[in-house]
Amino acid sequence: MGTATLTIDLSAIAENWQALDRLSGVETAAVVKADGYGIGAGIAAKTLAKAGARRFFVAVTEEGAALRAVLGAGPEINVFSGHMKGDTQTLSDLELTPMLNSPEQIARHKTHLPDHPFGLQVDTGMNRLGIEAYDWQPEMAEGATLVMSHLACADTPDHPMNDAQLKTFLDMTAGLRIPRSLAATGGVLLGAGYHFDLTRPGIGLYGGLPFADAQPVVSLDLPVIQARRVRKGEPVGYSNTWTAQEDSTIATVSAGYADGLIRAISGKATLYAGDTPCPLVGRVSMDLLTVDVTHLDKVPDRLSLLAPQQTVDQLAEAAGTIGYEILTSLGHRYARRYVGAPS
Repeated sequence: MGTATLTIDLSAIAENWQALDRLSGVETAAVVKADGYGIGAGIAAKTLAKAGARRFFVAVTEEGAALRAVLGAGPEINVFSGHMKGDTQTLSDLELTPMLNSPEQIARHKTHLPDHPFGLQVDTGMNRLGIEAYDWQPEMAEGATLVMSHLACADTPDHPMNDAQLKTFLDMTAGLRIPRSLAATGGVLLGAGYHFDLTRPGIGLYGGLPFADAQPVVSLDLPVIQARRVRKGEPVGYSNTWTAQEDSTIATVSAGYADGLIRAISGKATLYAGDTPCPLVGRVSMDLLTVDVTHLDKVPDRLSLLAPQQTVDQLAEAAGTIGYEILTSLGHRYARRYVGAPS
């Protein structure tokens, strides 16, 4: 088979949610936006629902519609982008709860769906989404199911922004008798003072930092198409960015940037033959990688890029990015293999 195999451990997703739920001590939702951080929103949400999640968050209404088709009636699906133009009918028909982000969205919602549930997002300093402090009026929250904000620096526990946003959130929501939420994965790890009534873990469910105790969720095995001898002084790949310093054996592997393996890992990433590291050499191309396997006794049929020896965050570090980008870039050409489905 010429396509790579992406193995997704569903039991690990369930265990990660349960671990974060125990840390939260309050209701724990699940963020399944961006197609479940690249692993498949539908199957992730079904797994999380079996684990105990009853509330889900997505980025946009279209994601909410796809999720409702999988989960059916019952679970609450919240939409971070709020009530956008053109969303009204879908929000109504599929019982999606928009997290309103501005006075304009509040006006739109109350005009077109006056009896439909809604939440509010307030900006506490990240300056990305949410009602600004200068626009905020506590009466906006009348009838809301949730008031939330989002931490900018929760993955750095001692960053002063965390305390600053917490204070702003407390000030903006003082006196409200409505459930509140501030913490995603990083906020859960900051402690109970950030948990309020609901936490919303995302990346930690899928095995990523800052949840260092997370169970790994994904592994990626890439088939070797061909192996060749390259003489000392010969180049490999586009633009001759790597030249053999000695006679070498180079394996050509089936995967590339069309599969979400970003070019930034060129010449930096490592693949594994069992426990033996094999350096990626030359440029990542659209469909192919080239890997130095000179030191192996035998050229393997497959090499692993994501494995116990190399997590998504370790690969991200090599590429100068974050685990989120590695996960959400995983392509659709992979043969996806789901294991460990919870009963």
